[in-house]
Amino acid sequence: MDGRNRKDISIGQLVQVVQKHHQRTGVLTKGIVERILTNSNTHPHGIKVRLESGIVGRVKAVLEEDEA
Repeated sequence: MDGRNRKDISIGQLVQVVQKHHQRTGVLTKGIVERILTNSNTHPHGIKVRLESGIVGRVKAVLEEDEA
């Protein structure tokens, strides 16, 4: 699942995000969603979230727990 639909993302879920300064390189960071920051239902570049580690980025992939 990609991260463009808000309904696909929930707090406590494992996701991969791209941080603003990594958008050109596409470096992804894995983490657990602490807060959903995008208010709209969809976003073409991914829903913005804050991870438990404090990192803020746009969701590029929603992972299953066994993909950790």
